[in-house]
Amino acid sequence: MNLRERVYVALGSNMGDRDAFLAKAREALAKLPLTTVLAESKVEETEPVGPIPQGKYLNQMILVETGLDPGRFLKLLHKIEDENGRVRGERWGPRTLDLDIVRYGTRRLRDSDLRIPHPELPNRDWWQREMDEVDVLAPKKVDNDK
Repeated sequence: MNLRERVYVALGSNMGDRDAFLAKAREALAKLPLTTVLAESKVEETEPVGPIPQGKYLNQMILVETGLDPGRFLKLLHKIEDENGRVRGERWGPRTLDLDIVRYGTRRLRDSDLRIPHPELPNRDWWQREMDEVDVLAPKKVDNDK
């Protein structure tokens, strides 16, 4: 049996055609195996985080349901970023596309490649707003264990 978990994915872009990069990310997320998009927040513009001067970000939260494990899901997100010109340079630097796993069901994970929930969640009020928005828009989760 393949258990499906709800995953909050934060999309961000502050280089090039930001709207187009977010659109490509939404399309790619919808095509991931064993994954269904449940809801999308509105896109909002935010100030960049960190010490590096750069342009404002467009951000959006997507709620998906997936049967993929977190490590595989992260690898596929990195592939989407790479296909959209993401260069992994300096931390907090500008990027064409940034895809972050914010929450993955009720899991807590701390390894060298992935931390769930995302450690910056308490510091990013827009993520919290966007998560609240998709929670309202998404179909209610059905508990099949009853």
